[in-house]
Amino acid sequence: MNSTPFELDTPHGQMKAQMLVGITQSERDLISERVKSGLAAAKARGKRLDCQPGQRPESDKLAPKVIKAVSEGRSFRWIARDLGFSKNTALDVIKRYRQAG
Repeated sequence: MNSTPFELDTPHGQMKAQMLVGITQSERDLISERVKSGLAAAKARGKRLDCQPGQRPESDKLAPKVIKAVSEGRSFRWIARDLGFSKNTALDVIKRYRQAG
C-alpha cells in the first residue's frame, strides 16, 4: 500500500505534487514577508531585537555553583551537563566573574 495520497508516477499525481509544492513555497514566502515586516515595524518603534546585556537570570542564579565547580577543577563541559546549559554559558559566567573581581 502506498503511503502518499496520490500516485506520483502518473501525470495527474505529478501535477498534484507540483501544485502542493507551489502552495507550500508561496506560504513560506508569505511567512517570511510577515516576519520581516514585523521586525522592521519593531525596529521603527525603537525596539532592540538582540539579546539585552545583563539579562542572564538563569546563568546568574547558577553562577556560584559554576564558580565552585571550576575551583574544584571540573571541566566546563561537565559543569554544563550537570547544571543543564551549554559549556559556553559556563565559560561566560567565569569570564564575568573574573572581570568583576
